[in-house]
Amino acid sequence: MEHGSLGIIGGMGPKATSVFFEKIINKTSADMDQNHINMIILNHTSLPDRTDALRKKEGDLFIDQIAKDIALLHHAGVSNIAIPCNTAHCFYDEMQEMTTIPIINMVTETLKLVADKFGTGSRVGILATDGTLHNGIYSKECEKLKLQLYKPDEEVQQRIMSIIYKKLKKNQHVKPAEIEVIIEHLLSDFGCDCVVIACTELSSIPLRQNIKRYCIDAMDVLVEQSILRSGKRVKTSRRAGA
Repeated sequence: MEHGSLGIIGGMGPKATSVFFEKIINKTSADMDQNHINMIILNHTSLPDRTDALRKKEGDLFIDQIAKDIALLHHAGVSNIAIPCNTAHCFYDEMQEMTTIPIINMVTETLKLVADKFGTGSRVGILATDGTLHNGIYSKECEKLKLQLYKPDEEVQQRIMSIIYKKLKKNQHVKPAEIEVIIEHLLSDFGCDCVVIACTELSSIPLRQNIKRYCIDAMDVLVEQSILRSGKRVKTSRRAGA
């Protein structure tokens, strides 16, 4: 493909991939079709569930299957690869070893933005799957950047997993208040300076602006990095009345 093309390995889940694609279109500064990014999207829904693979220590099954996607994108000649799934990044090193094409590291880029926006030493709450939390990919990166990661307690984590697996992955409607109350809990009761939305399924939930200002959505970070690394400009949102 042409220089600057983007390969996307999606399907984890399909809704999150759809939201990711739409966000890229909406955030790219373009006034005609030809100014948008050339993309190849692999909606690989049959990939093993990442949290299950980690829990059962069957990561090789996931790696073996996603290797075919990486090979396809390599053959297609994309310039960068984006994987809109935080838990899949638990296998980041293994995936990057399969190709010379840069795979955008959503975890690293997200926490770099947290450090830039909220400062070193910030207390960071996180909304993520059990797999992402137990693997420690966010914890390790926080240590490097001198950020304090706060993981939800067991009861709150069960609520987060229920929203992800029993509602979002079943394409059921989730009221924003269901996730906003958890974010407020992390901010007010546990002194978090910000909360990272570290599951792309949760990115489909529209948050109130006064809540969103304290959140960093890993999908939004991946969207912007995908645009910039494809040689395009990110559209800046204009405030009302500006």
